[in-house]
Amino acid sequence: MEILSPTPDVLDRAATALRSGGVVVIPTETVYGLACNALDADAVRRVFAIKGRPANNPLIVHVASEAQARQVTSAWPESATVLAARFWPGPLTMVLPRAAVVPDVTAADLDTVAVRMPAHPVALELIRRAGVPLAAPSANPFMRLSPTRAEDVDPSIVSQVTMVLDGGPCDVGLESTVVDLSGTAPMVLRPGGIPRAALEAALVGPWITERTETVTRSPGMHPRHYAPRATIRLVASTPPGAAGLVFSAPANPQQIRMPSEPQAYGAMLYAALRRLDLLGVAEIFVVTPPSGDAWEAVHDRLRRASTALDAP
Repeated sequence: MEILSPTPDVLDRAATALRSGGVVVIPTETVYGLACNALDADAVRRVFAIKGRPANNPLIVHVASEAQARQVTSAWPESATVLAARFWPGPLTMVLPRAAVVPDVTAADLDTVAVRMPAHPVALELIRRAGVPLAAPSANPFMRLSPTRAEDVDPSIVSQVTMVLDGGPCDVGLESTVVDLSGTAPMVLRPGGIPRAALEAALVGPWITERTETVTRSPGMHPRHYAPRATIRLVASTPPGAAGLVFSAPANPQQIRMPSEPQAYGAMLYAALRRLDLLGVAEIFVVTPPSGDAWEAVHDRLRRASTALDAP
């Protein structure tokens, strides 16, 4: 399977494939997605199978307009209007009551659906041409690194899709922030491309800060996720004589200096992990980034990537 530039002809072919139950790897501003028609239960099952993703992990439905988002939801609160106006298109996913048109498999049998409008011209144009919302989880085997460049999509994924669209490197590089708006007050389920402080400034009022229910209403909540094959070790500083590799250390053929700004760090993180992982090392040492709200999504991804496989 070749990687294709998203010319108008290629986009038309991709749209036809999606309407016919096909699966296409697409670029978004966050990570590359494994896209199918979100309303086609058989196509969605194929996406779960390609990724090896558990059926209780809901998919995000990608739309090209607020009107299309309203079609897949059964209720649209004022909070959704406020956040959509401020952050869409962009890396914000909202969990809302699900409309009957959304298959059970897409929503993992929940009464809610996760929906967002991506801020990538290729993704938006493809959704418009296809005429259907797209379920598009990250184009990676379950728990592995999300690709942020077309060439980083795992060969096991590439071999099972209709085509891969190359939209260039992802600007954000980390998955979207997920906000649950289905309850009595909003709650951040997954930190991501939109900082928590920006959300709270846009939607003034009480926010739920601790999750109490055990239902998984958002992707990306598995204890181990976004992980390379190598073991991640978080360290306070460069360990002398370390056998593995270190981020943020002086550059040499086996080390990568990471940016000091959180958005730039996030955009580079997965590509850097993949580059080191391809060296075949057993361990990757990561100097712990600074703390603070702006670094929350980076810390979340590093924590999940460094969690042992047998963690509860």
